Amino acid sequence: MNPISMKHLRYFEALARLQHFGRAAEACAISQPALSLQIKELEEILGSPLVERGSKQIHLTGFGEIFAARAHDILRAVDDLEDLARASRRPLSGRLRLGVIPTVAPYYLPAAIKTLTLHFPHLDLHPREAVTQTLIAELAAGRLDTALVALPVSEPGLFETPLFDEDFLLVRPAADAALPPPGLDTLPDLRLLLLEEGHCFRDQAISFCRIPAARSKDLMEGSSLGTLVQMVGAGIGVTLIPEMAVPVESRAAPVSIVALPAPPPSRTIGLVWRKTPPLARHLNAIAEALRTAGRPGG
Repeated sequence: MNPISMKHLRYFEALARLQHFGRAAEACAISQPALSLQIKELEEILGSPLVERGSKQIHLTGFGEIFAARAHDILRAVDDLEDLARASRRPLSGRLRLGVIPTVAPYYLPAAIKTLTLHFPHLDLHPREAVTQTLIAELAAGRLDTALVALPVSEPGLFETPLFDEDFLLVRPAADAALPPPGLDTLPDLRLLLLEEGHCFRDQAISFCRIPAARSKDLMEGSSLGTLVQMVGAGIGVTLIPEMAVPVESRAAPVSIVALPAPPPSRTIGLVWRKTPPLARHLNAIAEALRTAGRPGG
């Protein structure tokens, strides 16, 4: 009988996490039939079923739930050993799994990669773009080493270090360029376009504009800052974007960009990572390199 392999554990961990053969296969970069074969082989080795297969989703058996928890612990321990090996090298080298939120990735990631490549030429960066909630979950599970997010995240198991601050700017149709910027008291009356739920930038904009929770559900939404700016250019409403997005997005549509009266809305961008990884010392060095480089356009 074949022994249980790390491949078995990683494939089953993905299936247990995503509860879907297709999505798990995609996450593991293999075909769905290949994943199904590996899971079936693991069940034969164990002599007990791990999943109840349905037409669309799967459910873990009672034994599958217990096995998933133990497999997760084993994979975390193996990842920690790999981190320990990487942490022993000088200079910092090898794989670094870096998460980035969508309102940062298109505008800051190229400069961040350039800075890190300059300071740590042997670093093998693996960026991963996702919303904050997903990145935090993947950090906690050991699938990411660190993430660029808006602070604070206020997670007990994560260490946070700020990199830079940036203001939010108001995007209006080009025809409104000569108008004075609206005051804070009039912002809730404007037709505000926001990112869809799940983006922390949406929550920050709602908080700054003092929009009641009930009304926030009726606001027009877009999937990206670029989409929102295009909607503004079409005359549908106004939106807020972070400073780093202005050079890219202001060229994409006929819009005008204006700063809001003091104190303007702003956010702090920083790195977060688990409080006790072997890589903590190196992650501090990475944060310092990014902090020295400053914010985009700064």
